[in-house]
Amino acid sequence: MNLNLDDTIAALASAAGPGGMSLIRVSGPQTRDIIGAMFLPFDVRRWEVSERAQNHTGRIVVSSMSSSIPVSVYFWPNARSYTGQISAEIHLPGSPPLVDAVLADLFHAGARPAEGGEFTLRAFLAGKIDLVQAEAVLGVIDASSQNELCVALDQLGGGISGRFSHIRQQLLELLADLEAGLDFVDEDIEFVTRPEVQRRLTESRDELLDIERQAHNRMQSVGRPRVALAGLPNAGKSTLFNALVGTQSAIVSDEAGTTRDYLSQLITWNNSTWELIDTAGWEPVNEGIEGLAQQLRTDQWQRADLIILCEAKDHPSTDTATDRQLIDHILAFGPPVMRIRTKADLMMNRNTDTAHTSVLEVSARLGDGLDALNHAIAEKLTGNGASESFWLGSTAARCHDSLAAALDAIGHAIDATNANWGDEIVTGELRQALNHIGRIVGAVYTDDVLDQVFSRFCIGK
Repeated sequence: MNLNLDDTIAALASAAGPGGMSLIRVSGPQTRDIIGAMFLPFDVRRWEVSERAQNHTGRIVVSSMSSSIPVSVYFWPNARSYTGQISAEIHLPGSPPLVDAVLADLFHAGARPAEGGEFTLRAFLAGKIDLVQAEAVLGVIDASSQNELCVALDQLGGGISGRFSHIRQQLLELLADLEAGLDFVDEDIEFVTRPEVQRRLTESRDELLDIERQAHNRMQSVGRPRVALAGLPNAGKSTLFNALVGTQSAIVSDEAGTTRDYLSQLITWNNSTWELIDTAGWEPVNEGIEGLAQQLRTDQWQRADLIILCEAKDHPSTDTATDRQLIDHILAFGPPVMRIRTKADLMMNRNTDTAHTSVLEVSARLGDGLDALNHAIAEKLTGNGASESFWLGSTAARCHDSLAAALDAIGHAIDATNANWGDEIVTGELRQALNHIGRIVGAVYTDDVLDQVFSRFCIGK
């Protein structure tokens, strides 16, 4: 990626293709001169002496066209822009040929085409945002549900960055206190007591541990949440799967064990989206193709964010050793489990026990209870991680190793403090922890890290 900040860059920042309005973004030291060569503002004086962000209206002259085009130019003449440079946005009619012509004239006047993510990269390098917030820009663009958008916006707003900044500041202050004591070691002056060092280190470690737990949860579901249907053979899982996705994707039969593989389909309910997975019915492990089906099923359960345990209403669960084995097997995987009663229509006119009245009942054949089930799934997913998530899965994955290394360094510093080792040992571990936290927020970075983050951006962002 070209890191020459002296270049003035330009690119289409709105969606490609025809539309009511398009937006061209320009940033760099020569922004005013380059746009000024084409832009005819209605208020020339206001454009020339503008010292604060303003909206200017006028017309833009396009060399390949016989008439000028009405536009609005939002101009930031100082470092208070998104990129920290002189910047502008040209709002013009959303005609692709017109956009191409304006860009061609901007490039001819001295701008160069921006690379993918270069505007956000400049914002990061200017200190406008940290690396975690930069990743959130991409998260906002790629969000496919209301929840994903909320997580990305919270991260962009500095939710997780503020926590890391607080921890980093606390450790920097502790490091300063310890190093001040090292400067006066001959005078036997103690700037901070050992119990105080231990307390401050423990507080920072506990907060990092909480962040690490959230990172682990996010990495288990980097993309959309996964919801797996589970149950005994012939429990109605495939029929329910077809009813929920609205297609006949799964083969349905009264014969137990019809599902050998697993199927998946995206489900969108209101503002929530998840991947629904139909798995083979649970049986004791067999060899051959049955054993392979069971292994595929187990893999899907392990990766699920929520397991829907389907119990056919004409076969109440927990009555046999096999049923109890199934429940114990599912609970061993850790994800939340929602128990439902399938085939409710088969028992409509019979007297049944009411011991499980709190369990949701559905009839895939009649469509009864499907809306309630989707609502319950969305609510369960939100209540078990989505609402607690304060950063994106991609950020959690990138930060995983640095977060673990920072925790190790702080743990070593605590051990050194408890063992009453010299302050130089403790400060050495503190510097290591600060270095790893700096990598997370971008206070310490390499070109490889920047390429990893910004190579995923599209041009214009």
